[in-house]
Amino acid sequence: MYKIAVLGDRESVLGFKTLGLDVYPAETPEEARKTLHRLARDGETAIIYLTEELAAGLEHEIARYKDALTPAIILIPGKSGSLGIGMAN
Repeated sequence: MYKIAVLGDRESVLGFKTLGLDVYPAETPEEARKTLHRLARDGETAIIYLTEELAAGLEHEIARYKDALTPAIILIPGKSGSLGIGMAN
């Protein structure tokens, strides 16, 4: 069974825990980079929701997984609202 993960700042991701999703708080792009690669390697995570704020600092990493079957990386607005990055992609 595949998992769905949510990666972003603590305020933006904690609400997803009540929906039964796995949440991974990260406050810096470096923390997010490590978690993103770990989730991609585990083979159990099918979808990673990533806040746009962190995605702005992880363009290279996101591009690396763009053509991969899993995980699908979907950008979502964070606590400060949408930056338009998710819609642009």
